[in-house]
Amino acid sequence: MILVTGATGFLGSELVKQLTDQGKAVRALKRQDSVIPVFLQNNPAITWAEADILDYFALEDAFEGISYVYHCAAFISFNPADKRKLHHINIEGTANVVNLCLQKNVEKLVHVSSVAAVGNAKPGNLTTEKNHWEYDGKQHDYAISKYESEMEVWRGVAEGLNAVIINPSLIIGANAGISGSGQLFDMVRKGLKFYTEGGTGFVDVTDVARAMIQLMESDIRQERFLVNAENRSYRDIFSLTASHFGLQPPTIKLRKWMLSLAWRAAKLVSLFNRKAPGLTKYTAASALVKHYYSNEKIRQAIGIEFKPVNVSIQEICSNLQTIY
Repeated sequence: MILVTGATGFLGSELVKQLTDQGKAVRALKRQDSVIPVFLQNNPAITWAEADILDYFALEDAFEGISYVYHCAAFISFNPADKRKLHHINIEGTANVVNLCLQKNVEKLVHVSSVAAVGNAKPGNLTTEKNHWEYDGKQHDYAISKYESEMEVWRGVAEGLNAVIINPSLIIGANAGISGSGQLFDMVRKGLKFYTEGGTGFVDVTDVARAMIQLMESDIRQERFLVNAENRSYRDIFSLTASHFGLQPPTIKLRKWMLSLAWRAAKLVSLFNRKAPGLTKYTAASALVKHYYSNEKIRQAIGIEFKPVNVSIQEICSNLQTIY
């Protein structure tokens, strides 16, 4: 039996869909207040189990009879106010999953980490799995939580667990809607005029789920893999998105000092409206930097060919047009 944590999330729900499309039975984990995506409702191959990964005993019940675990559940935030929550969910939650995998003699775990948990390459080079993360006081709390969650998996490996870790770049896809990475494309749809010098890696959610299944079903163990389709500048992504919407691309370049003022203003506003700031010190700084990633190891390991980013963007824009 297969267990998927975070099964109602963007990646988890796509993974469950692909597994059940292949005729596999899945025990899908959700919190009590989670909403099951429409495309997973009334699927007889799915058994829904309610358990928070921080509730060890409820989680223990969900692990009964499980042989394979995909750990997708995580909390993503770049708001400093969420430090404690990031620590609890991403680190302690992963520790619970690892401990139960060991206790229940699970045959294999595939753990979803992030490129945020990988060290940066030298300027001009692509980041690879060999670039080790080192704390220097500049990392944001999300990166720290993902790195330390990986350490929990490696601790499990040292105790006999068979595990593989994936580090996806920015995951995109039509089902994101206007949340998560979907916000980038929705901003362009609304007439975004600005761009920054930064860039990052992008990968379609369908490819991430496909890679996870192939790694689970392979003999590969005790390895980590960057999962990245293409490296693109934000300006390029915004321009491609604008073209699919029939709009003019952003033409105003945001300077460092502008972003510095913007994140401070966002923080000030958040103090009054008690809402999380739309822009933080980290996201502002990240928008100016190019972080590009290699996909050579994952391609050699399982022979995956990634969906072109332009195709993903076309699908995303088509979906957004149906929403409005």
